[in-house]
Amino acid sequence: MNRAQRGKLALTAAALGASLLTAGCGYITPQQTSHQYSASDGIRADLGPLQLRNILIVSTGEDEPGRLIGAVYNSSSKDVKLTVNGAKGSQTQVSVKANSSTFLNEDSDAAILSTSGGKPGSLVDLKVSENGTNVSSTVKVPVLDATLQEYKGYVPTPSASESATPSASSSASPSAGATSGATSSATPSATATATATSR
Repeated sequence: MNRAQRGKLALTAAALGASLLTAGCGYITPQQTSHQYSASDGIRADLGPLQLRNILIVSTGEDEPGRLIGAVYNSSSKDVKLTVNGAKGSQTQVSVKANSSTFLNEDSDAAILSTSGGKPGSLVDLKVSENGTNVSSTVKVPVLDATLQEYKGYVPTPSASESATPSASSSASPSAGATSGATSSATPSATATATATSR
C-alpha cells in the first residue's frame, strides 16, 4: 500500500468516525420535534372532548379583571360548555359548538374573569371543567399584561367603574335640566306678576 492509498484510508476512517459520533449524539439526545409543547405564550390542555390551545390571561394586576384568550376545539358531535373558575370565586363560561372551535381572541366570545388572581408574569391555577363528559382539571395558566403589543387590545377594564360613570352622569343631567326648566318657567310668571302689581 503506497502513501496515497494510506492517506485516503485515513480520511475515510476519520469521516466514518465523525459520522458515528454525530449519530451517537442524536441517539442519546431526545429530539425536540418528537415532544408536544406549546410554541406560544399560552398553555395547552385536553379536557374530555375539548382541546384548549394557547390559553392565557391578560390582566394589569392580581386584583384586576383578567381576559382569557386562546382557542377551544370541540371534537364531539354535540355542543359543550367550558367552565373556568379562577381566584376569589371568579368564573367565566365558553360555549363550543359540536365539531367546531371557539376563538376567545374575538370580541364576540370574550371570556372575562372578575379577578385574574396573579401579577403579570406569574402562573395562576384555574379549574376547568366541561359538561360533555363531566371532566374537570386544574391547570396553571400564565398572566400577561400589555407589555407585549399583541396583547394590548385584550386588557379588560373594570366593569364597575364603567357602569358607575354613565349612571351618575345620566342621573345628574335630567335633574339639572329639570332645574333649568323650572327656572325658565318660573321667570315669565314672576315677571307677569310684578307687572300686574305695579299697575
